[in-house]
Amino acid sequence: MSVRATVLYDAPGPKAIRRNRIYTVLTLVALAAVAWWVIATLAGNGQFTAAKWTPFIQGNTWTTYIIPGLLGTLKAAALSILFAIVFGVIFGLGRLAETKLVRWLCGIIIEFFRAIPVLMLMIFLYQFFAVFKIVPPKGLAFWAVVVALTLYNGAVIAEILRAGIKSLPKGQTEAAQALGLSHWQTMWQILLPQSVAAMLPALISQMVIALKDSALGYQIGYIEVVRSGTQVASANQNYIPSLIVVGIIMIAINFLLTRLASRVERQLRAGRARRNPFARVPEQADQGLDTKDNVNVDWHDPNYVRIDNPDR
Repeated sequence: MSVRATVLYDAPGPKAIRRNRIYTVLTLVALAAVAWWVIATLAGNGQFTAAKWTPFIQGNTWTTYIIPGLLGTLKAAALSILFAIVFGVIFGLGRLAETKLVRWLCGIIIEFFRAIPVLMLMIFLYQFFAVFKIVPPKGLAFWAVVVALTLYNGAVIAEILRAGIKSLPKGQTEAAQALGLSHWQTMWQILLPQSVAAMLPALISQMVIALKDSALGYQIGYIEVVRSGTQVASANQNYIPSLIVVGIIMIAINFLLTRLASRVERQLRAGRARRNPFARVPEQADQGLDTKDNVNVDWHDPNYVRIDNPDR
């Protein structure tokens, strides 16, 4: 049996494997003890009684509170994510522009909105829209939430985009210039498509943040799922069960968003995104081939096989 290793991680030996298993068992036991203590404490305080959970099997609780709040959360999060991506692409590419003035202005805007707390942005925009009557009164809270999330998350996405493009090999830009492509043609046709797959994990995290930050709209009167959950709790005096239900809903939404984005990422890496970005990419079985990246680097092992560059 050969001992494999990577550049950053050495394959554990028998003692390390035994030690890791012991640590795993101890960790599971500790987590089980904490979970038992939490459940026993909640049960001892009457949080699992039927009276506190009955409202969630009644239709009016969902139609009056939970579903309208959930729709408000999804609507604000979807629009803010869409607008934030547009904002991030424009200002992220602006930071990479050839004109120094454009880079400077885009940098100031990005750093400004990254530095301001989202809640402060929401409160300011709510008052700004109300004073200057930019949006109808019924839409004040909604648009304040959407614009605030757009500006903050768009600024973060702009930095993610800039870092993703900068991480590409310099030869990509030099090859595009050799073909006679302009700066913006190089950005749109060469660099941006290649950097999308590398940026997706960070973009997914930012989408999840935008979804969770929509709950801050509660402070300016926006109806979203967390606010709806607290209203159910106030009406039925079951705060902990209500928050547990709302937490499960948010976890489920974030899980589905992450799964969808991960599937799109696999499509992009497989080169199939233009045909169907949501189709499933089959997992490829191990072909049993050794490469220079995963070959055994322990030359003391009797089964070590060195792979040389065939061009040398």
